[in-house]
Amino acid sequence: MNTLAYAEGRRGRAIAVDPRLAANLRGAFYLAAIAAAVGLLIMATGSPFIVRLMATAYINLIVVVGLQIFMGNANVVNIGHAGFMALGAYFTAIFATPVMIKATLIPNAPFGMSGVEVDALYAFIISVCMTTVIGLISGLVLVRLAGIAATILTISILVIVQGVLVTWTDLFRGAQAFFGIPKAVGPGLIILAAVIALVVARLFKGSRAGVQLRASATDPLAAEAMGVDVKRLRLVAWVLGSAVVGCAGALYALYAGTINARAFYFHTAFLTLAMSIVGGMRSVTGSMVGVALITVLLELVRVVEGGITVFGVAFPEMLGLSGLMLGVIIVTVMCFRPDGFMGGHEIEEAITAIRQHLRKGKAEG
Repeated sequence: MNTLAYAEGRRGRAIAVDPRLAANLRGAFYLAAIAAAVGLLIMATGSPFIVRLMATAYINLIVVVGLQIFMGNANVVNIGHAGFMALGAYFTAIFATPVMIKATLIPNAPFGMSGVEVDALYAFIISVCMTTVIGLISGLVLVRLAGIAATILTISILVIVQGVLVTWTDLFRGAQAFFGIPKAVGPGLIILAAVIALVVARLFKGSRAGVQLRASATDPLAAEAMGVDVKRLRLVAWVLGSAVVGCAGALYALYAGTINARAFYFHTAFLTLAMSIVGGMRSVTGSMVGVALITVLLELVRVVEGGITVFGVAFPEMLGLSGLMLGVIIVTVMCFRPDGFMGGHEIEEAITAIRQHLRKGKAEG
């Protein structure tokens, strides 16, 4: 009984509530409230450029959250997530783009796809489902590996996806842009999707499967000896993370209206990986922190990159500075905060620590 907390029901009956579930729900609520509040505030007060930057940042947040679901819990570095983002974007584009436009873009598309057109919502659902299936198939191979071997496989997945997109020109248009995608998604829906992704990731982390997966990450053999099915747990996390990342790709396609295969390669993979590292890949809250910090810092660097004048001194353009600074940020964080700013802590733990500190200060005063 000491593992349960009791709350009084409407009719006076005692309702048993698992403290761990209550903490997970509280943490998920905090994350959802902060993400929604910040996004809506920017939408209400920001310029069109700032709103578009915010929408891109929230799409990156969904990607980083999907990355955290697997990498943060299984402790296996994943660099192939940008490939699943590409799949979600391109599947959505193929199904949602009007037939008249596809007659020009991909007139020789196989399986009769040039004559298929569905509503944007159905295209979104289909693309996420197809990406999830591909995640399941690749996950069946991935879960048999660990450590460096698993990481190399994720890189191979990214390279394979990119190769298919570039070479299968009849379906994906190769290196050319795929345009004409209906812009059916606005910043509001992107914020809603990010909120849902945060809640899903937080609940998964605090679930029994998430706890067992993190425990098995340090010593898989010991976990298996205790009866934990490590492969199954890793497969669940990989498939769920792939679905979330695929969702981000689909939203990106329906928001931008045009996509290009080059946008889903190593640059995107390392950018979102850096966001996860900076914030703390073992923390869902760290995903938000990392995305916010990297987004703001890179925008400031891009201003400097274009050439600025400070106290009458004109600085020239410094092309490539953003990439250099991204590397510097990662190295600095890895040196001084190897676990990122949040480590493995979540927002409710930080709030509790602040409250305890304030109470202690009042007691001493």
